[in-house]
Amino acid sequence: QVQLVESGGGLVQAGGSLRLSCAASGSIFSPNTMGWYRQAPGKQRELVASITSGGSTNYADSVKGRFTISRDNAKNTVYLQMNSLKPEDTAVYYCNLRNAYFRVFWGQGTQVTVSS
Repeated sequence: QVQLVESGGGLVQAGGSLRLSCAASGSIFSPNTMGWYRQAPGKQRELVASITSGGSTNYADSVKGRFTISRDNAKNTVYLQMNSLKPEDTAVYYCNLRNAYFRVFWGQGTQVTVSS
């Protein structure tokens, strides 16, 4: 099993910044991909950004140029730096890990609220 513990969510004004962290523990198995998804009320969960253990990244078009995903493989931790936040970024953000055996694990979610 894999446990994912997220931190860093909160309330911020439009134009502000937040940094999310997600620490993974357990049977992680490399190579793997870690990422962030988000789900706003009444909407489907969507990919925000992902990063492989080799450092390749992928971003949703809506966050390109504003969000940066990074990871520390030694700490099994992934980060999401969110700048120039917009009210439409308001959602519950979930950490995700897909391990070398293609099993997928989710964190409990952290709320990000951007006020206008």
